[in-house]
Amino acid sequence: MPAEVDLKTSKKKNKKQKKEKVKKTPKQKFFTFLKVILVIILIIGLIAGVIAILNFTSVKANQKFVDDMIEPVKYEEQLEPTLDDNGRYTFTCDREFKVLQITDVHIGGGVLSSDNDNMALNAVAAMITAEKPDLVVVTGDVAYPVPYSSLSFNNKMSAKLFANMMEKLGVYWCLAFGNHDTEIYSYYDRKAISSMYQNKEAYPHCLLQSGPDDVDGEGNYVINVKNSDGAITQSLFVFDSHSYTDGDYFGIKWKYDCIHEKQVEWYKNTVAELTKENGGTQPKSLAFFHIPPQEMRDAFEEYTKAGNKDTENVKYKYGKIAEGGQIICCSNYNYGIFDAFAANGTQGVFFGHDHLNNMSLNYKGVQLTYGMSIDYLAYSGINKFGLQRGCTPITIYTDGTFDNMQENYYQDKYVSVKEKEPVDLENEMSDVTGGVSNPLAED
Repeated sequence: MPAEVDLKTSKKKNKKQKKEKVKKTPKQKFFTFLKVILVIILIIGLIAGVIAILNFTSVKANQKFVDDMIEPVKYEEQLEPTLDDNGRYTFTCDREFKVLQITDVHIGGGVLSSDNDNMALNAVAAMITAEKPDLVVVTGDVAYPVPYSSLSFNNKMSAKLFANMMEKLGVYWCLAFGNHDTEIYSYYDRKAISSMYQNKEAYPHCLLQSGPDDVDGEGNYVINVKNSDGAITQSLFVFDSHSYTDGDYFGIKWKYDCIHEKQVEWYKNTVAELTKENGGTQPKSLAFFHIPPQEMRDAFEEYTKAGNKDTENVKYKYGKIAEGGQIICCSNYNYGIFDAFAANGTQGVFFGHDHLNNMSLNYKGVQLTYGMSIDYLAYSGINKFGLQRGCTPITIYTDGTFDNMQENYYQDKYVSVKEKEPVDLENEMSDVTGGVSNPLAED
């Protein structure tokens, strides 16, 4: 019996001694912790590397589509802009001048968005090829570097892919930045993306300019259209409407920004300079930016309160407000840009931002127009909608007046660049809607 007790006691002592032996010193604990952290970093790095390779491969595939399938637009007479003495791009012609507004392309630039990116590129190329505009103005959100949609933070990849396509088309183009082009978590800011677009060796057809350093935003500039006598028939103003306000850095509270006071003053001063340059005659003008002004909401509310009928202030032209609850996502701030437009010869304002809205209303003498969007990615299920997708051709007449219309992408006039054959409208729309209710369908 005593021997058994001694054996048990001995085993307990041995266990206790083993526990005491494996007890780590603070230094050992630190190095163990460091090893765990390094392993985690290596795993994260490996995952990031795999994602980067997948994203690069998907973008490369879409670049191959651009290289192999996109062909230069065949113009009978393509106008070429020149830089005037004030550093502004100027087109000279004695015929109608055609602008094509494209908005909210939303290229993700990642493996998750690859197919949708390809459809977006194809749609833009097909419409530009058919319309043959003198100038394309993109009113924001070329890129959509949102990780849950694309698995990418690299907004430059998206911007470069789009710019490469535009250069392959050989069309002159410019753009206004949108809120998604440079998110707070994106790799590149507005100045970096703007600098890329302005690389004349790579993109000689891009007419974007950074604008004055003392004016808020990136990309406040004007492009003029003149006749052969040197008179300005139309000035095309482009503005940065910025992104978010009041600490809503990620845009999840929909607190959107607008055109700032310094930009309003720049606009007024530029109109005065152009008037002087134009022999004392104030030129007519159009404006392009991303986030709609408050006055679009004011005009729509007045129109609906009147039972969807014209009023003294509001005249309906076309389209619908089809965002859920008939929402117009504009800023809560207003620094007077619309009043400045009305007082300084701006006849029409074109914007995007709300992908299902495509209404055009004349408010107090200024035409306010949502461009038809491209987006196949940002809104849930929007790749299955078709009636809101398209472009906005704008015709500027020789007397400076203009007209705008909306063109849906799914029609016979647009030949698919990808398929190289006419679109079967009935079947194509059936494929696009895919049984999902289209918010822009007729009631």
